[in-house]
Amino acid sequence: MGWANESALVGFILVGFSDHPRLEAMLFAFVLFFYLLTLVGNFTIIVISYLDPPLHTPMYFFLGNLSVLDLCFTSSLAPQTLVNLRGSEKTITHSGCVVQLYVSLALGSTECVLLAVMALDRYVAVCRPLHYVVIMSPRMCRQLACVSWLSGLANALVHATLALQLPLCGSHRLDHFICEVPALLKLACVDTTINELVLLGVSVPFLILPPAFILISYGFITRAVLRIRSVEVRHKAFSTCSSHLVVVVIFYGTIIYMYLQPSHSYAQDQGKFISLFYTMVTPTLNPIIYTLRNKDVKEVLKRFFSGQLCTTWMWCSRHLL
Repeated sequence: MGWANESALVGFILVGFSDHPRLEAMLFAFVLFFYLLTLVGNFTIIVISYLDPPLHTPMYFFLGNLSVLDLCFTSSLAPQTLVNLRGSEKTITHSGCVVQLYVSLALGSTECVLLAVMALDRYVAVCRPLHYVVIMSPRMCRQLACVSWLSGLANALVHATLALQLPLCGSHRLDHFICEVPALLKLACVDTTINELVLLGVSVPFLILPPAFILISYGFITRAVLRIRSVEVRHKAFSTCSSHLVVVVIFYGTIIYMYLQPSHSYAQDQGKFISLFYTMVTPTLNPIIYTLRNKDVKEVLKRFFSGQLCTTWMWCSRHLL
C-alpha cells in the first residue's frame, strides 16, 4: 500500500524531542522567541519597504520577497512545533503533513535561489554601478523573482511527490518535529536508492550552484572594494559582506547536511537540532543582517515610529490618486 492509503486515516506521530522531556520546555521558549522575532522583523521590513518611496529599489524589492518567504516558511512549521512541544498529543494529520511538506520545501527552495539573485544584485551594484539601472530594471527584477518562486515550487513538487509515494509498511512514527523528506525516507520499507539519487540530482541546482555563485560574486565584490581608497568605506563594506556570508554559510550548510547525505547515515537527533536552527533561527537573522543594520533603514524606522512616514505616504497616496 502507498503512503496515502496507509496514513490517510491515522496521520503521523511526530516523535520530535519526546526522548528529552526536560528539554521540551526550553525548546518551546526557544521556538516561540525566534518565531516572534521573525514575525516582527520581517513584517517590519515588508511595511517600511512598501511605505517609503526611496526604498523602492531592486535591493529592497528582493529583501521584501525574502521577508515574505521567511514569514511564510516559519509560519508553516512553528505553530505545529509549538503545539507538539507543549502537549502530550504529538500528531499531525495526513493532509497537514502533505501541506507542510509541500509548503516548506517550496519556500525553502525558493529562498535558496533568491539569495543567489540578491548576490547578483549586489555584484551589479558594486562592480557595474554605471549600468546598474539598466541591468536591474523593474522588469528584470520581476523576472528574477518569478524564476526563484517557480523553481522552488517545481523542486517541492518533485521531492514531496516522490517521498509521499513510498510504502511505509504501517509505521507512522516520524522521528522528527516536522514532516521532512529525509525523515520520511527512513520510514520506507523499500529501497530508497532511486529517491536519494533524484534528491541529490535535483538538489544540486539549489544547494550547490547558488552558494558557489554567491561566493564567486562576493569574490568580485571584495576585489572591487579593495580598490577603494577610503579605509572607513572598505571596513563598512567588508563588515556587510562578512555578515551576509555568515547567513549564507548557516543557511546552506545546515540544509546541505540534511539533504545531501544517504538516509542510512542520517542521524535523527542531530538532524532535528540542525533543522531547528535553519527553520527558526535563520529567518530571524535575515532581516537583522540584510536590512536592520542599514543606515537608510534605521532612518526610515525612526520616521515610521514617529508617524512621519505614515503621514508622508498618506499625502502621496491622496495626490497620486
